[in-house]
Amino acid sequence: MKLIDPITQFHSELQKIRRDIHAHPELSYEEQRTSDVVAQKLTEWGIPVVRGLGVTGVVGIIKNGSSTRAIGLRADMDALPMPELNTFPHASKHEGKMHACGHDGHTTMLLGAAHYLSQHRDFDGTVYVIFQPAEEGGRGAERMIQDGLFEKYPMDAVFGMHNWPGMKAGTFGVTPGPMMASSNEFYVDVKGKGSHAAQPHKSIDPVMTAVQIAQSWQTIVSRNTNPNDSAVVSITQIHAGSATNVIPDNAMLIGTVRTFSTAVLDMIERRMKEIAEHTCAAFDAEVDFTFNRNYPPLVNHAKETAFAVEVMQSIVGADNVNATVEPTMGAEDFAFMLQHKPGCYVFIGNGEGGHRDSGHGLGPCNLHNPSYDFNDDLLPIGATYWVRLAEAFLKPQ
Repeated sequence: MKLIDPITQFHSELQKIRRDIHAHPELSYEEQRTSDVVAQKLTEWGIPVVRGLGVTGVVGIIKNGSSTRAIGLRADMDALPMPELNTFPHASKHEGKMHACGHDGHTTMLLGAAHYLSQHRDFDGTVYVIFQPAEEGGRGAERMIQDGLFEKYPMDAVFGMHNWPGMKAGTFGVTPGPMMASSNEFYVDVKGKGSHAAQPHKSIDPVMTAVQIAQSWQTIVSRNTNPNDSAVVSITQIHAGSATNVIPDNAMLIGTVRTFSTAVLDMIERRMKEIAEHTCAAFDAEVDFTFNRNYPPLVNHAKETAFAVEVMQSIVGADNVNATVEPTMGAEDFAFMLQHKPGCYVFIGNGEGGHRDSGHGLGPCNLHNPSYDFNDDLLPIGATYWVRLAEAFLKPQ
């Protein structure tokens, strides 16, 4: 493994920063302390700072030479609204809030790269280090873009990275094209007419209507979707009734849809709506159909992905880079940035959890698990990747 010596020598300081951020988690658009820490560190290292994009976002600007070329490196900062079961010293000090997705580590890896780049400017152009708020459902990437991120700070490409539990520490994973799915929610209110359960003929039964809709929706993936296209339609909640002997007036169907392409998503939304409306019409019921598109599919650009693979291989070796990693149906709002700029998003292995200090919870070291903790061994690896990526992208001509 070819890590950058000054970064490995800075490892203990990076660990302190990471664990401090972990102990003080902040939710989407509340990352005031975290953004203060980021801005303070960047300023200490002589890096100009811009604040306020996306409410609590921070952008550091590292320039060298005369080239107009620029690269964006992005990390997310927000935590999750969930309790932490870990009891080690750096566990969350804020009840009901936890860095259970590793954004504390993502922020620190990018800070480690910024620290090095501020002292060793072996590139020609501009490196924008982007610290984004509200990845966890808050569409923080989109908010930063709406606030002028790419207009005010033009960049030729943008790159992101996420730790991945279950992948061996010291390895990377990536794939060109779709790598993470779109995230979408549906809320369907079936409106019938209630009656006593002993007199069902006087009702328009919303429960049985909802059941028919639920069963029919499953044929969308099996019969309307090309078998070569992956998609998931999951009904995660059904709400109806309050008594054993009363047919209710309403029934609710709630859930999520995941796809790797917008075209497939368009088809699924259309078919869900048609099936719901026509089924309700057949049962003399009415329906309110709501479909919310949260995050689009994350689609890596081929050229930038090949470039990132070369950089990763130069650091950890070809055997430790999976360039055709299996895509996941999880979602990520870095997808918004990749809709506006070419770029690539990679996974960095977080290991199986053996790195956790004594005092960790009994659960697995999985993302969004109350026993999770970021693997601090990744800090110099991720920081080295960011540096080598920027140096290679902005290599003097």
